[in-house]
Amino acid sequence: MTIPFKKYHGTGNDFVLIDQRAQQYLQSDDQELIQFICDRRFGIGADGLILLKNHPDFDFEMVYFNADGKTSSMCGNGGRCIVAFAKEIGIIENECSFLAIDGPHQAKIVAGQVSLKMSNVLEINKEEDHFILDTGSPHYVAFVEDVDDINVVENGQAIRYSSRFKKEGINVNFVEKRANDIIVLTYERGVEGETFSCGTGVTAAAIASRLSDDQTNQKVAIKTKGGNLQVEFRKATIGYTNIWLSGPATLVHEGDLNMKAKLFFPNLKERISQ
Repeated sequence: MTIPFKKYHGTGNDFVLIDQRAQQYLQSDDQELIQFICDRRFGIGADGLILLKNHPDFDFEMVYFNADGKTSSMCGNGGRCIVAFAKEIGIIENECSFLAIDGPHQAKIVAGQVSLKMSNVLEINKEEDHFILDTGSPHYVAFVEDVDDINVVENGQAIRYSSRFKKEGINVNFVEKRANDIIVLTYERGVEGETFSCGTGVTAAAIASRLSDDQTNQKVAIKTKGGNLQVEFRKATIGYTNIWLSGPATLVHEGDLNMKAKLFFPNLKERISQ
């Protein structure tokens, strides 16, 4: 079997995208196969895999898997990439609505930038030295003096696998506030490592960075290792609404994956761990 695919990245956060409207190449329980496709040595290599499916009430449906092969919560950069993918294959023009695991989303493409409307954030937990909030995925946000002093993998793992978060996992963001922007580094569950960018993570960081600001409409510029993003949102009576994540989504490769290749690497993850 061969699977046609396209690979996109959103500020270094990369994804394999597969059009499943006419043929069902992958199922939700194909965890080992999805792991193989996302593996950076034996497969295509990606932070996640996204299926585009038909939906009667929307332009399409997005089904997202982390690199560990498991279905996951919302991915902001993945959402922006599937919008660019949908335009590339002729499903949409420059605006659309689609369904993801956390509900409906609107999106638009303007001057090469893909903007995605995120879920409302109605609850933010401020704890001793960090914030916990859900922007479609759960995030831990910690502000630091200098992100260059942070070992993202070591410190991120310590939080993600702590007794409080070990079972469900959490994404961990280290944020440096500057005069005109913020810098965000993210450890992602499911990838179990640092990613160059995380859409739901920078959204969480942007909101947390403006909690003490009384302005109703906010716009935050964000720098990640993979590039620049922008988050706009509105402070409501309860929480934050009209949240838009914007940035580039770039096609980097396309081809046909020959699944016979996997026959040479049975039990791939077990072999790597030995």
